[in-house]
Amino acid sequence: MKTDIQIAQEASMLPIREVAAAYGIGEDDLELYGRYKAKLTDELWDQVKDRKDGKLVLVTAINPTPAGEGKTTTTVGLGQALAKLNKKAIIALREPSLGPCFGIKGGAAGGGYAQVVPMEDLNLHFTGDFHAITSANNLLAALLDNHIQQGNELGIDTRQILWKRCLDMNDRVLRNVVVGLGAKPDGVVREDHFVITVASEIMAILCLAKDMEDLKERLGRIIVAYNYAGEPVTAKDLQAVGSMAALLKDALKPNLIQTLEHTGAIVHGGPFANIAHGCNSVRATRTALKLADITVTEAGFGADLGAEKFFDIKCRMAGLKPDAVVLVATVRALKYNGGVPKTDLSQENLEALERGIVNLEKHIENLQKYGVPVVVTLNSFISDTEAEYALIKKFCEDRGCEFALSEVWAKGGEGGIALAKKVLETLESKESHFAPIYPDEMSLEEKIETVAREIYGADGVSFAPAAAKALKKAAQMGFGSLPVCMAKTQYSLSDDQNKLGRPTGFTIQVRDAYVSAGAGFVVVLTGAIMTMPGLPKKPAANDIDVDASGRITGLF
Repeated sequence: MKTDIQIAQEASMLPIREVAAAYGIGEDDLELYGRYKAKLTDELWDQVKDRKDGKLVLVTAINPTPAGEGKTTTTVGLGQALAKLNKKAIIALREPSLGPCFGIKGGAAGGGYAQVVPMEDLNLHFTGDFHAITSANNLLAALLDNHIQQGNELGIDTRQILWKRCLDMNDRVLRNVVVGLGAKPDGVVREDHFVITVASEIMAILCLAKDMEDLKERLGRIIVAYNYAGEPVTAKDLQAVGSMAALLKDALKPNLIQTLEHTGAIVHGGPFANIAHGCNSVRATRTALKLADITVTEAGFGADLGAEKFFDIKCRMAGLKPDAVVLVATVRALKYNGGVPKTDLSQENLEALERGIVNLEKHIENLQKYGVPVVVTLNSFISDTEAEYALIKKFCEDRGCEFALSEVWAKGGEGGIALAKKVLETLESKESHFAPIYPDEMSLEEKIETVAREIYGADGVSFAPAAAKALKKAAQMGFGSLPVCMAKTQYSLSDDQNKLGRPTGFTIQVRDAYVSAGAGFVVVLTGAIMTMPGLPKKPAANDIDVDASGRITGLF
């Protein structure tokens, strides 16, 4: 069986000019990065901004398991299938992070015959967006420490510095560091921290900014520290906005590549879904809606994180109104939720399937609360049985959901025809009545309670003293109307990753909170969320190589 990278490298790509032309994009509206990738110019947006939006379809999933779900693969395959049905479709994805790529996940460009290409470029340096974000983040950190060294005119309290440096790599030893060691000219000694680039607030800001003016306003609002009087110190106070924006000038522009079947793919931004909002950029999605009749996009991790934040943060801020949701699951993942060990998932087990399907049930209920029609799809595996398919199909239809089997990994767009037809039927026959799950005027504590009870199924929320204090201060500072961005494990509906299926009788433990003023949300920390991951015992990096001809192997 061929690996994903072998399939991608054997693909025949079209020059990106030709892919763009299919969407009415001229060469003058492309900034080329070689033959197969390009950035879309600001002038293109000026040309298309007054067009009517196409339909917006979100792809999300059940809670991720070691068995795999295939959310990106489904997104790509659905886009290809819609094109096979002569629909003008485009997909909108996040960019992969180098950390997971070299860590445990491997590449993140889809899989099998439902991939975006050039796969190696996308998974590695791509067009340099993440490097620009890393540079802007660390420029702000350098300006902050330099200001303290040069007399500290703003009275920054070095015990209350919030801004962290970042790196797009899994490097656990940088989580907690001491800087400023050495002689007096080397800076003030203090504890510092690193986060992975996709957890940087600048990543979230870039993905939510509408244009350069909005980007600069958001950058200026970043709270980097507090002064001795307890007042916030911002990036604007440090006069850092202009230089940061200069570094982000090109990164702000969406990227265009293609799928294996030459469907257009706008790939831009990549905030974590368990610490940030987990969606591609607003600019990418809004542009896609103007270029095609149907835009297929995705949100990170399970629907309790990615979809909730897509609806309650991204759609709220950008004025987006999704028309349908595709909820991805696999027979294997549902059996895993039903208590079957990973080694036994290939055996038919209807009893375990019935136990584990409650995870899918909760996600269906959650998505329906937003007023958006739901289509459930199963990524097929060779070990699946007809009896298992029949059980899941009836389960979904009994709950008012359309159902379709997906074989896009093995067959590309052809394997997604059944899903594409169900999506088209849903778009034509069912109206979306989308609305966020809570209003802006609700208090931060009430917003947290709403998400915990309605989406996670918790009995309530327990606020640690630090969290209660932080939320009170956020409201006093004027941030009480912001949406909440829940930082929670992706593996469970609860804040305990070991509670699979549909846990009940639990309380969400909120240990702290902080304001991402530039992004425009309040981050709520539950459980032990890691903002700088570490590498596993056997990193994916160990299997990656490049030969004398420049051909990369082992990426996935």
